[in-house]
Amino acid sequence: MESDKYLSLIQQELTRLPDYVNEYYLGTNHAVTTTYQYLTEIRRFFDWLRISGISEAKSNTEIQTDELAKLRRNDIMLYIDHLGHTTNAQGHLNSPTSINRSINALRSLFKYLTVTADVNDGEPYFYRNVMLKIDSLNDTKTLNYRAHTLASHMYRGEMKFDFIDFISNQYPQMCDKRALPAYKINKERDIAIITLILGTGVRVSEAANVNLADLNLKQNLLDVVRKGGQKDSVPIAPWAMQYIKAYLEIRAKRYHALKKDTALFLTVYHGETRRMTANAIEKMVKKYSTAFGHPLTPHKLRHTLASEMYNITKDQVLVAQQLGQKGTSATDLYTHVDQRKQREALDEISNHPEKE
Repeated sequence: MESDKYLSLIQQELTRLPDYVNEYYLGTNHAVTTTYQYLTEIRRFFDWLRISGISEAKSNTEIQTDELAKLRRNDIMLYIDHLGHTTNAQGHLNSPTSINRSINALRSLFKYLTVTADVNDGEPYFYRNVMLKIDSLNDTKTLNYRAHTLASHMYRGEMKFDFIDFISNQYPQMCDKRALPAYKINKERDIAIITLILGTGVRVSEAANVNLADLNLKQNLLDVVRKGGQKDSVPIAPWAMQYIKAYLEIRAKRYHALKKDTALFLTVYHGETRRMTANAIEKMVKKYSTAFGHPLTPHKLRHTLASEMYNITKDQVLVAQQLGQKGTSATDLYTHVDQRKQREALDEISNHPEKE
């Protein structure tokens, strides 16, 4: 029977999802075909959370409800943008109807987790439902809706240069006077970190873990260890190199670096030279971007590079290679990418900044 086939498919999907999604399945009363479609969409969303670096979970079954509770509207909008650039089984871009199915599936899951679930002394898993802030798409507004929302949370084109200029020349005039000594010590380092992420698209954890030896100044290359321990080498946008070199000129003296201090980005804590942590980078980016008037995270800096590169190349494979992403359904696509094309795209970003 047709329903038996779908029940079998549903069980397969449930094995790849956390226990709370199994509870959601038992607590809903959709038609069997709708249930299967929703579980497929939920699994695809969890795949994306991990691939994009929003979740650090190693598998979908390990994604915690705490991570879902912290998602912001911009995170969901980035996922909708991802769907809009993803092809279906027929090789066509996902339509607004397909994207709306994904939105409806997530609305259903989040309603269960925030309202229906009865787990902690009669309370749901959490209360903040980000899906209440997401509208469905229609044919006439899809592109503008997506582009406007995403563009407002990226530093594309000239804006990234304005941001760097702001840190260099305007921030010291407006920050608390007590913060000036630390600012003067760390200015070159902070700008180098921001430009490295904007110029490579590396994750904040990858930037924090970079060692001095991983930087190849002759070839403008950066060696990184990706999630899962895979080693990768990515080109750096030429425009970013001057800021990285400016930091290298002061790194050893400013941070009392010895041979044992292998980290590229250093800090001095209680007189001891240490590697700068991912958490410290997050706070640093938030501090400057909030003062700039456009708060964002290192993750949005990463998406800025992805957006600019895709705008130039229209090639998802090149973008995925630059970001170190490997999708579960298209792994083979990433194995034969010409790095020369990545360099050409980065050169164009450097030479012809997109006008805002």
